[in-house]
Amino acid sequence: MITADQVTTIFCVVDEFMIEFNHSILNHLIGNPPKRKPTMSSSEVITIQILFQLSGVRCFKWFYINYVQKHLKNEFPKTVSYNRFVELQKTVLFPLAVFAKTCCLGKCTGISFIDSTPLRVCKNKRIYNHKVFKGIASVGKSTMGYFYGFKLHIVINEVGAILDFQITQANVDDRTPIKKGNLLKKIWGKLYGDKGYVSKALAEALFSDGIHFVTGIRKNMKNQVMSLYDKIMLRKRSVIETINDQLKNICMIEHSRHRSFHNFIGNILAGIIAYSFLPKKPAIKFYYFKPNNSNQLLLF
Repeated sequence: MITADQVTTIFCVVDEFMIEFNHSILNHLIGNPPKRKPTMSSSEVITIQILFQLSGVRCFKWFYINYVQKHLKNEFPKTVSYNRFVELQKTVLFPLAVFAKTCCLGKCTGISFIDSTPLRVCKNKRIYNHKVFKGIASVGKSTMGYFYGFKLHIVINEVGAILDFQITQANVDDRTPIKKGNLLKKIWGKLYGDKGYVSKALAEALFSDGIHFVTGIRKNMKNQVMSLYDKIMLRKRSVIETINDQLKNICMIEHSRHRSFHNFIGNILAGIIAYSFLPKKPAIKFYYFKPNNSNQLLLF
């Protein structure tokens, strides 16, 4: 299921981050820090959360009791009870978010893709009886129909690395995170999106910021002049759909068993971090070829 090398690698990366994190916030704490330290360190708690997202197990309680406490005794010798571990998960939510945003994102290469995917928190027939996210989640519509929950907006590069992400309610328009400017701070060059992002005003605003936003055209729109390069890259936009599928089915960021909002956010953050540790990611393979006395060609 999970090798010892994976556990060691993830723990070392997380522990190095937590040392820097604790050192940086030490001078900004209000009041005195607690004298009694928990039995399990924050690095161990975060590592177990990430390992769960990579394990393929659907039930975290079963994973912790029957796998971590039995088969990972050498790696985690001082485990606490399951109820206590759930309490510790809430205490590491902030460093988990900082770790995901600072250490697990890729670098922009000038070719980026953007998309959103629904995060359902329950089945549609249980919307009116759902209580965990009452007043927080909302009803939205995707290409697969109506759903109740949230949306995950991600930006990736051509090698499958996530450049940035944002979580919104389900009824938020896909273009809203772009208009606010928080999602594309580190993006430059060409950005490709589907027909849901079509907006002339948005494309002009991004162009002034150094981003060439390319989208498909809808059926009721006139044909537009587009380079062959952009047409090919729009066809390759399916790579981000594959990443969304891996986030849901391999890293398990979507399920309907959440018992609190903190658990929901922690599960998504741990899933995105787990994706960054995957050995192989969906990518677009291409190379440039420039014959003598001719224009540059892009071959896939």
